[in-house]
Parts: sequence; C-alpha cells; structure tokens
Amino acid sequence: MSTPVIHLGLRDWDHLVPLASGLVDVEGFTVRVDSRDVTPDVLAEPGLDGGETSFSRYVQARAAGDDRLVGLPAFIMRGFRHRCVLVRADSPLRSFDQLAGARIGLSGWPDSGNTWTRALLRAEGVDLTGIEWRVGPLTAGESGKDRLGSRPLPPNVSAMAEGESLEEELAAQRLDAILTPFMPQELFSRNSRFRHLLDDHRAAERAYWESTGFVPGIHLVTLKRETVEAHPALPAALLTALERSKRRWVARRRLLADTTPWVLHELTDAARTFDGDWMPYGSEPNAAMVRAFCAELSAQGIWPEPIDPGVVFPDPGLATVRIPDTAPGRDAASSDPAAATGPVATVPAGPAAVPAN
Repeated sequence: MSTPVIHLGLRDWDHLVPLASGLVDVEGFTVRVDSRDVTPDVLAEPGLDGGETSFSRYVQARAAGDDRLVGLPAFIMRGFRHRCVLVRADSPLRSFDQLAGARIGLSGWPDSGNTWTRALLRAEGVDLTGIEWRVGPLTAGESGKDRLGSRPLPPNVSAMAEGESLEEELAAQRLDAILTPFMPQELFSRNSRFRHLLDDHRAAERAYWESTGFVPGIHLVTLKRETVEAHPALPAALLTALERSKRRWVARRRLLADTTPWVLHELTDAARTFDGDWMPYGSEPNAAMVRAFCAELSAQGIWPEPIDPGVVFPDPGLATVRIPDTAPGRDAASSDPAAATGPVATVPAGPAAVPAN
C-alpha cells in the first residue's frame, strides 16, 4: 500500500537538509520538499500541502478566526534581532535609545523579525510613533514579497519609491538606520559602508537570553487544514521528523565543523549556553515566546486588539516532541547523537521555566 505524498515548500535551512534529502523520513508519509528562495504563500499554491510561513502573518490569521493553516510549533527560522539594526560606518549612533525620532528603513512592516526588533526599541523607551519608518527592499530590484501587509499603515509609515533600496538610502544619509533580517553582502567585506548599531550585539543577545529564556521565532511550518483533516497523524509525525532532522544536522556539524575556522568553538559555546537546544520544538517550550509575540503585535498596532495566545497552537498533541526508540529513515540506525535517545525522549525545552519569547 503506497504512503500519502506530502509536498512542502521550504527554504533550504541547514537543519532541514536531512529531511529534504531523505535521510530522515516522516512515519507513514512520503514528503517531498520543494526548495524555495523566498517564503511561499502556502494557501495560494494548489500544489503545496504546507510549508514555511511567517509567524506574524500566521498569528494574525488565527486571531481573525482564519484556521485554513495549521501551524506546527517548529520555528525553522529563529534568531536574535539585536544584530539586525545597521547604521553607516561613520554613524555616531551606538544604542537603541539613540534611535528615538530617527528615520529608519525596514524590509517589511508586519514582518515577524521586524516586530521583534521594534520590541527591542520599545523596551529601551523609544516611542515607535515618533520614528519616520520607510518600508522597502534591502537591495534594488528585490521582488516577490508583501512588505506592507493587509491592514492600514500608521501615519508615520510609508513605502519607498520604485527603485529605492534600504542600503542605498542609508548610504545616502536619507535614513539613519535600517532593520533587516538578512545582511547586505558588503557587510562581509573590510570596506563596508555599514556596521551593526551595537558594538557587541552578541553580548546584548546573551543578556536577552538570560532575561527571557528564548531565541525569537520568525517562521514556522504550517499545513493546509484540508491536508490535516485527510491525514490526522501528519502534524505529529512531521513535527517528530523535523526534530530528528535538526538533531542529525547538529550532530553532523559537531563532527564536520568546517563552516568557519572557529565553528567548533561556537557549537560548544551554544550547547552550553542553551542547554543543548536553542531552537526547541513543541508548543510547551515555546509558550512564553508565543505570549510575548502576541503582546507585541497588539502593542505595536500590527493587530488592533489583544490576541489570545491559545489560538496559535490549540492542539495539545503538539505540546512536546517525543522521539520513540525506533523511527523510520536512515537516521534511526545512525550512530550520530541525532538518532533516537532512549525508549522515549522528550526534547529538552531549554532553560528551565522560561521557554520562549
């Protein structure tokens, strides 16, 4: 009897490679991963059963009563946002509080990552309504992205003109800073026109972790409602496979530590800092993060009213990820630490009582 084939649209995050390549299977299903350059609009593509989805747009849909997508508490894109504020190399600006009243460009108004970054400014007492926000692409010619969302923009937010870009407006001193989840290529050169706002964003991010207990979630995996109704076992099976894929990726990176000359040091430090897992899956270890994000969407006016965090991941079966002793796919027989970890292993939630942002 053939297994159901599930088609997912995902960007090629490293930790998804074991799943995408077939090294990790999804029990009871055949999963085909379509690698994407940009985040897909899952509902708009008839050929997809699910895929990578903006956390912000997913939460807003659920708050509006739209349950056509079923979210899995697997944040396949997550990261600290302190690093995401750039200024000119010669700028006198060095801290978030100095951005009060500034002209700031950003790559998308309702975006998850930019919502988290604006939260950092709010935490430093910066009035978001006093900033002149301009929304546009990082580099000229970028397309394929909804940057403004479906709700009316605040009066201090405007879209850039055709042909304008964040990096060139910043370089021309028509912007004081920009918020971007992805760095301009020149930042990786010695003669970059830009630098991070914070001199030591790593120290600020570590302090943020120690204060909140989470790394912010940006994108998650979703499935179409009709797919879940046709295959009720799929959400839990896919969540388990995503966890296995992540574990295998971590194990292989620890063995083949060649991304940079110092990646082994980074992996060791991260494992000790985050108690082994800085991106836990499951709604339970991410509950605090979900609450904080829902609060920010409301506080920043992205959503007009308070959001009940309970609407985000209502399925109690996805609270934690449990890895049985025997699971399908070649990873089950692997000697990697990414393979099964005992009769039933509940994935660690990260630092004690504070799971996520």
